[in-house]
Amino acid sequence: MKKTFILIVEDNRLLREGIAAMIDEQKDLKAAAAFGDCTKALQFIRRSAPAIVLLDLGLRNQNSLQLVKSLKKDFPKIKIIVMDLVPLQEDILIFVQAGVSGFILKDATVEDFLKTIRAVANGAKVLPPHLTESLFSQIVEKAVSESKPSKIIGSVKMTKRERQVIELVADGLTNKEIAQELHLSTYTIKSHIHNILEKLALHTRVQIAKYAHTSSDYNEIISSLSLGDQE
Repeated sequence: MKKTFILIVEDNRLLREGIAAMIDEQKDLKAAAAFGDCTKALQFIRRSAPAIVLLDLGLRNQNSLQLVKSLKKDFPKIKIIVMDLVPLQEDILIFVQAGVSGFILKDATVEDFLKTIRAVANGAKVLPPHLTESLFSQIVEKAVSESKPSKIIGSVKMTKRERQVIELVADGLTNKEIAQELHLSTYTIKSHIHNILEKLALHTRVQIAKYAHTSSDYNEIISSLSLGDQE
């Protein structure tokens, strides 16, 4: 059986060795090497390009994103899977745009871990499980297929009222203040915020404000949304 060779880049030695051992137990997979830093990983890749690179998103004192960009520039055929405990949506979008093919949560089951590796090896794009059914996954899919973030805009459809609520949340207003501003009940505002969180795959109003202020892709999406007439 032909094996898929995998390079592991993880600065936690126990985790690195554990992943390598788990991979080597599989008939179709092989841990080609395992390193704790980007420099050694790049040196190995230049000598013997693996099919897949398993990369820790949060390497200490190192830039995982820069490694991804370097690999996709010099070794475009190599597929990259990022590992993290709970990757932020913003990180996921940035890494996907840089060329990452998949994400593995570090608390995933062995079955899901191996399933992700095999899926990416076969050409699939794999998001973290908690995002696969969200609208955010559609945004990421657009990021994969389109070169400019502005083309992602059509993925998010919100009502005019929801856009108004986002802007007021970003300005720091409470639900009661937003209700007074828009002449609506507090209950209605809570309902709008719930819908916004669902559509953007976010969890708190703080995240709504953060993305409205700091994320260029989300900011562009929010400011140029396809608006409806409903409340």
